[in-house]
Amino acid sequence: MSLSFADPAMAQVEKKAGLLRRSSASKKPLKEKVVLMYDEIFAKDDPAKNNPRFWEELFLMKVNLEYLEGKLESLDGDEVMKIKDNINSLFQHCIQALSEEHQIKVVNALQTLCALFRGVHQKNKSTSGFDIINMLMGFDKAELRMKDLMESLDNLLCGEGSESLKSLCLKLLLCLVTVTDNISQNTILEYVMINSIFEAILQILSLTPSRVQHGYDTVVLLALLVNYRKYESVNPYIVKLSIVDDETTLDGMGMVISQALTEYNRQYKDKEEENQGGFFSAFTNMVGSMFIADAEEKLSVQTNEAILLALYEAVHLNRNFITVLAQSHPEIDIASTPTTPVPTTPTTPLGTTPPSLDMMNSPELPLDPNLQTSNLLITFLKYSSIVMQDTKDEHRLNSARLCLIILTCIAEDQYANAFLHDDNMNFRVNLHRMPMRHRKKAADKNIPSRPLVCAVLDLMVEFIVTHMMKEFPMDLYMRCVQVIHKLICYQKKCRIRLHYTWRELWAALINLLKFLLSNETTLLAKHNIFQLALMVVNLFNMFITYGDTFLPTPSSYDELYYEIVRMHQVFDNLYCMVLRVSTNAGQWKEPASKVTHALVNVRAIINHFNPKIESYAAVNHISQLSEDQVLEVVRSNYDTLTLKLQDGLDQYERYSEQPKEAAFFKELVRSISVNVRKNVSLNTLSQDVLLKEFSSIS
Repeated sequence: MSLSFADPAMAQVEKKAGLLRRSSASKKPLKEKVVLMYDEIFAKDDPAKNNPRFWEELFLMKVNLEYLEGKLESLDGDEVMKIKDNINSLFQHCIQALSEEHQIKVVNALQTLCALFRGVHQKNKSTSGFDIINMLMGFDKAELRMKDLMESLDNLLCGEGSESLKSLCLKLLLCLVTVTDNISQNTILEYVMINSIFEAILQILSLTPSRVQHGYDTVVLLALLVNYRKYESVNPYIVKLSIVDDETTLDGMGMVISQALTEYNRQYKDKEEENQGGFFSAFTNMVGSMFIADAEEKLSVQTNEAILLALYEAVHLNRNFITVLAQSHPEIDIASTPTTPVPTTPTTPLGTTPPSLDMMNSPELPLDPNLQTSNLLITFLKYSSIVMQDTKDEHRLNSARLCLIILTCIAEDQYANAFLHDDNMNFRVNLHRMPMRHRKKAADKNIPSRPLVCAVLDLMVEFIVTHMMKEFPMDLYMRCVQVIHKLICYQKKCRIRLHYTWRELWAALINLLKFLLSNETTLLAKHNIFQLALMVVNLFNMFITYGDTFLPTPSSYDELYYEIVRMHQVFDNLYCMVLRVSTNAGQWKEPASKVTHALVNVRAIINHFNPKIESYAAVNHISQLSEDQVLEVVRSNYDTLTLKLQDGLDQYERYSEQPKEAAFFKELVRSISVNVRKNVSLNTLSQDVLLKEFSSIS
C-alpha cells in the first residue's frame, strides 16, 4: 500500500521523486515504474507474492536514489519494523544481483545498496548499530549476507570488468564506512574487518591503470578502515598495512598521495598568482585570504585531511614506506601535461578533487638533465608550508598539526634521516613563505640546491617566525621545536656537519623567547610556557655542549657565542622571570625551576664574555665593537670559560600515537568521515553514463 500525496511527511519525498510527465494541470503526475515498485516494498505484503519476477524487474530499472533514501528516512521506528522482512529481502536480492552477468543489474544493485545504507542510518541517527543490522539483513543472516557482499565487491574490484563498475564499488564502500560520523560506532564495519578487502586495495594501487582511475578513493578508504576501533581491538587493516613490503604497491600509494598534494599545491599557486597585484595585493598575499570563502567557491583545506591521514598512516605504520618518500621523479608542471578528462568529478573546493591524472604513470618520462627532480617528501613539505601559514581555522589547525606529526615520525626514523642528510641528494625546495612587512619575498631562483633536511629546518624556522600572535598555537610550537631537536640529535650522533644558516634558527628561537617574556601574563592563563622555554633553552644547550660535533666550521661555533652574547638581554630577562616564578609557591614553580637550571651554561657564557668585551672596548677606546671585533674577543677567551656538563640533552621521547594523540585522531577521523560522506555522492558517477555504457551488454 503506497502513501497518499496528502501525507505531509511524504510531500518532500514525492516532490523529489522522478516523474515521467505531467499530462495536464488537473491530473496527478504519473509515478515512475521504479517508484511504484519501491512503494510495493514499503507496503507490508511480500512484493513478489503477486509478481514472481518482481526482483528481476526491479534491478533492470534505473534507481531513484532520492526517493528510496527519502522514503526510508520518513518512516518512524514502528513502520520500519513492519516492513523489515521486505527490506531484508531487498538487501538480499541486491547482493544476489551483484553476481549477475547483466551489468545494468549490478550497477542498479550497487546504487540501491548505497541508498539502503544511507537511508537506514539517516532515518534515526540515535539507532544503535545492532538495530540497523537487523533492519537491513536480520541478525540471523547478517554474517552470511555481509560475507557474500564483501566477496562480490572483492571479485568486482579485482576482476577484468568495467572501470566504472569498480569506481561504483569503491563509492559504495566509502558510503558504507562513512554513514556514521564516528566510524568506530558503525557496527557493520565489523564484517568489513572479518571479510577483508585489503588485497583488492593493494591490487588497485599496484597496477597503473587502476591506480590512475581509482587510487584516490582507494587510499582514502584504506585510511578510514585503518582507523576503525584502532585503540580497542586488533584491526586487520593496521596489521596488514604495517607489513606490506611490495615496492610496486607502496610506490603506487606514494604516487596517489603525491599527486593529490601536487594538485593542491598547483591550485594554490594559481590562485596566488591570480591575486598578485592590484589594490588588494597586500591582503591577497596573506595566506589567510587565500582561504576566504567566496560566494561561489570556498578554498578549503578541510577535505585534504583524508590524504594527509593516509600519508600519516603509511609513514607511521610501515617502515618500508619511508623509502617511497625519497623516490625521485621529474617535477612536472601538471598544468602543461595533457590530462584525461574524467566526467565523474564534480566541482569541489580546493584540494578535494580526486586527481584525474597520475603524473608518474608513464615509465617513459623524459629525464631532462635541466629538469628539477622532486619526490613525495618535497611535495609534502611544499604542501605543509601552505597549510601551516594560517592556523586560525580549526581545519587548518588540524592539518598543520598532522603535518607536524608526520614530520615528527620522519625526523626520528633512521632511514629517513639518512636520505634527509645525504650530501649526494640535493634539491631546490621552493617553500611558500608568508609575506611580512619586514622582509622581502624571496626570489625562487635564489634557492640553493641542498640536502632535504635544510628544507625541513627552513619550514620549522618559518613557522616559528610567523606565528607569534595572540591566539598562540602552543601545541604546534612544541612539535616544531621537537622536530628540530630530533634532527640535531641525529646530526650529533652521526657527526654530520650540515652547511646550514644556523644563525637564522638561533635568531628565531631567541625571538620566540622574547615573545614568551613579553606576553607572560596572557600566555600563562592558557599555556605552560615554561615547557616550551625549556625546550628552546635546551636546543641552545645542544649547540653549546655538542656543537663541535655537528656545526660545519669552528667559526659557526664562534657565531653561536656571538649571538648569545649579543642577545644576552633576552636570556637575562628570562632568568629573572623564571627565578621569580620558581621562588614563589604556585602551579608553575617546578617547570620554572627547570628552566633556571637549564640556563646555567647560557648565563656562564654571558657572564664570562660580557666583561671581556667591555674591557676590550675600554682599552681600545671603541664605543661600539664590530662583529669581527667581538668574535676576536670570543675566540681568544674560550680557554678560561667553564661550562657544566648537562645530561640527557640528546635524549628524546619517541613519538607514540596512543594515548597522547588518540583524542586528536578520533576528532580528525570524525571530521574526515563527515567530509567524505558529503563528497561521495553516487551521482558523481552519472547514472546516464553508466546506463549508456552497459545498455549494449546483456
